Amino acid sequence: MLIDRSIRLTSPLHWLAFGLGSGLMKKAPGTWGTLAAMPFVPLLLWLPPAWHLALVILAFWFGVFICQRTTEHLGVHDHGGIVWDEWVGVWLTLWLAPFTWWALLLGFALFRLFDILKPWPIRWLDKRVKGGFGIMVDDLLAAIFAWLVLQMIIRWWPW
Repeated sequence: MLIDRSIRLTSPLHWLAFGLGSGLMKKAPGTWGTLAAMPFVPLLLWLPPAWHLALVILAFWFGVFICQRTTEHLGVHDHGGIVWDEWVGVWLTLWLAPFTWWALLLGFALFRLFDILKPWPIRWLDKRVKGGFGIMVDDLLAAIFAWLVLQMIIRWWPW
């Protein structure tokens, strides 16, 4: 079975924390969650950059709340199916990116790379910061790392 049916999402907040259900995939829920966030990227890239960033910041703080509530309900810290942090992370990674297939694909790949590998200090935060903020902050930092690399490539690669 590809979908984890043991989780019962009883609240709209839980559905959001689980990325509209994308985090219920048994294999690679973070990657599926990130992929599920991608259809919203064109809408964000259409906005003025300051609005895009403001929405990401609001989504981050909203994520702290919904992830905290969901973990309390499930009784598990940072359940693998909670993917709102991946949604916010990829949205931040693609801030100021051109709306091209290669930029979207590269941003997606870079974010997943930093989120999976968790180089210092991402891993340090992941292990030490708990609750909804802990769930969100390590992906925020992974997104910042991915954003920096993506921006360097966009500006310096001879396309």
